[in-house]
Amino acid sequence: MLTRLLHLDDDPDILEIGRISLEIGGAFDLVQCTNGPDAVRLAETFRPDVLLLDYMLPGMSGTQVYDAIRRIDGLEYAPVIFMTARVQSAEVDMLLATGAAGVISKPFDPVNLGSKIIEILASVDLPEKRLRA
Repeated sequence: MLTRLLHLDDDPDILEIGRISLEIGGAFDLVQCTNGPDAVRLAETFRPDVLLLDYMLPGMSGTQVYDAIRRIDGLEYAPVIFMTARVQSAEVDMLLATGAAGVISKPFDPVNLGSKIIEILASVDLPEKRLRA
């Protein structure tokens, strides 16, 4: 089975590169969106196994989106991986302290994006292992 991944980024180029990268490996059922409110709405119906969220977004930050999705019944433990250009250790530590499974820096390596996500998910202790890749 494919791992359901919700990818949120406000940059259409990042979404396109991410889509191509994640579809090539064939491990993910991918849904993408460009803003926080859409991500929260899509999470309710799509029921993602993992969230790949841009940290810096207009209107609703990636951490705010994550907090909103964690309040959706059944998605309380959905792992989140943040993508950000702000990879100073204090900021990475802050994101990990929110409960993030990992942080991927931008620019990211499109060839290895899928394997990086799988690697991060394999390294976290989830209440139930939902990685099906």
